[in-house]
Amino acid sequence: MRANLIFDRILTLNLIANTAIFYVAARLYLLPLLPRVRPQLILIPILLLHSTRHLGLMFLTRGATFPGMPPQFAYPAAFGDLLTAILAIAAVPFVLRGSALAKTAVWTFNIFGTVDLLTATTLATIHGAPVAMGPAYWIPAFWVPLLLVTHYVTFLLLWRRWDSKA
Repeated sequence: MRANLIFDRILTLNLIANTAIFYVAARLYLLPLLPRVRPQLILIPILLLHSTRHLGLMFLTRGATFPGMPPQFAYPAAFGDLLTAILAIAAVPFVLRGSALAKTAVWTFNIFGTVDLLTATTLATIHGAPVAMGPAYWIPAFWVPLLLVTHYVTFLLLWRRWDSKA
């Protein structure tokens, strides 16, 4: 019984460890580029990565999760990810065209997406979702840390002054 309590916390370890690993990678390879390149050149790959967050709908799919997935976590996580994916892909043309609305679109995506991840992590913890994640486990174990770090990088880019031309 006690071993199960410990093993049920492995997702927390995965999330923290992978966030640290992705942060170190960003510090070594991405953050040094920030002063030398236009923010738009870094934002497009980040926005495209977050455009895949429709995969969060897996939390609603039989076979991707085990029976007992708490709906108090699954529905907000799934639809929050879907909306974030839509906001990310919608921001891409604004950024590519150097639109005056680009920065606003990216701020909207980044704030909503960050709040979504923090809310989903909180709801998963409160409602005991990790034990029912099944194959969808890789989303919070691998993707959430990467997404959190890229949200951080995006905030750094948004706080910088950038011209309207990509």
